This record gives sequence, structure tokens and C-alpha cells, in this order.
Amino acid sequence: MPTLSIAAMEKILKKAGSERVSKKAAVELSSVLEELGIQIGRDATELARHAGRKTVVGEDIKLARKKL
Repeated sequence: MPTLSIAAMEKILKKAGSERVSKKAAVELSSVLEELGIQIGRDATELARHAGRKTVVGEDIKLARKKL
């Protein structure tokens, strides 16, 4: 079962212009976003460590996102 809520995925898809969203679509989006989030988190953690920090900051996330 996905970590991100189905309701949140439906809300995102509706903001993107969808009139109706199937549960399968919401579950799939949740899975994809979770995978992307984990990769961004790994990259951001690596950036923070490289900078000599234990704390990931917003800039690390922004930079990690650009790596995708």
C-alpha cells in the first residue's frame, strides 16, 4: 500500500485538470511520487553530508531536484 494518501493524489490530479480520477491512477501516482521523493531525499542527504551537515535543508532539496 502506498505511503502517500489516495485523497492527496486525487487532489493533485484534479488540480492538474482531471475531472475524475480512478483509484488505480491515484495509487500509481502515489507510487511514482514516493520513488521520486526517495531519490531526491537520497541526493539531498548526500549534498548535506558533502557540505559537512547532518541536517538536510531546503536548498539541498532544490539542488537534488535539479539532478533529476
